[in-house]
Amino acid sequence: MATATLEALETDPHALLAELREREPVSFVPALGAWLVTRRDLALQAMRDPESFTVDDPRFSTGQVVGRSMLTTDGAEHERQRAPFARPWRRDAIREGFTALVEEEAGRLIDAIQADGVAEIRRAVAGPLAARTMAHALDLEHVDIGTLLGWYDAIADATSGLAAGRPLPDAGRRAAAELRARTDSVLSGEEAGGLTPEEVSSNAAVLLFGGIETTEGMICNALLHLLSSPDQLELVRAEADLLPAAIEESLRLEPAAASIDRYATCDIELGGARVAKGDLVTISLAAANRDPGTFPDPGRFDVRRENAGRQIAFAGGPHVCLGMHLARLETHTALTLLLERLPGLRLDPERPSAPRGLVFRKPPELYVLWAG
Repeated sequence: MATATLEALETDPHALLAELREREPVSFVPALGAWLVTRRDLALQAMRDPESFTVDDPRFSTGQVVGRSMLTTDGAEHERQRAPFARPWRRDAIREGFTALVEEEAGRLIDAIQADGVAEIRRAVAGPLAARTMAHALDLEHVDIGTLLGWYDAIADATSGLAAGRPLPDAGRRAAAELRARTDSVLSGEEAGGLTPEEVSSNAAVLLFGGIETTEGMICNALLHLLSSPDQLELVRAEADLLPAAIEESLRLEPAAASIDRYATCDIELGGARVAKGDLVTISLAAANRDPGTFPDPGRFDVRRENAGRQIAFAGGPHVCLGMHLARLETHTALTLLLERLPGLRLDPERPSAPRGLVFRKPPELYVLWAG
């Protein structure tokens, strides 16, 4: 069996993950210092059992960077931290409150590059759209988008670095501190539901970071999948109603968040492995989403896949992603306008790219061409 190195997991992990899932679906990976869960049913079991697999541990990487929040608590404490933010993020509320804003911002960004005939989509469209949308959601519109993206880059780098065993960099600490200082008044009075300013700030930082990371990755991965599959792109161009299904299939094939961490609260058996109390358990959403027991021919990008909606790119259980409806809205809007306004849109063959990343996966750069 191939060795599960950090390099292999960061670059092109899917063959390795498939081998682990087949032979040992819960396997200890020394490079991660963790049990790696690669089968879909076992991933769901761990995510849905916060009494046995918790996020409430000082080693949790995002908690080390931004502080204690809904992301690092379970049970009643998790509900207390999450509830004040959850109400405005329901699907209907998101569609009503954000559709016009997202369409306007995506249109503005695409208009700015339309005549050029070439662009790097991650920084020209996907990142700025996600940042501007989250700035609006968290009342941070007075903050320069470049500054927001700088904070996000530093926090993402710090979080990924901790997962890979690297120390927390000063840039990550500074970015989190600056962000917290700007977000302690996102909720006030009764809206805050009893959260302290520090708790409001940490949760807002989690939402900002997650809202940019997930959406930027979703947009880039979905566009890459479509432009890499001319037959599937043609189907979507011919039937616009297939675009939501294409987005779900892209989420399945390459989730922007490839893995999530839990810590065992007791000695427990999972998938034949004997996990000890305190052990780190890393759930591979990327592997679970390619489980052939649920998704036949799992490596194929198929916009007509009937059960693509069973992907778990937004995790599951109590910690299912709060911003999934907003991320879907932004991705659908961005892809619709990119395909409509940039004729002959295609990948730049001179600057190929592919998703990479240990925790967060997306192409570092995504250059495209069109008839400008």
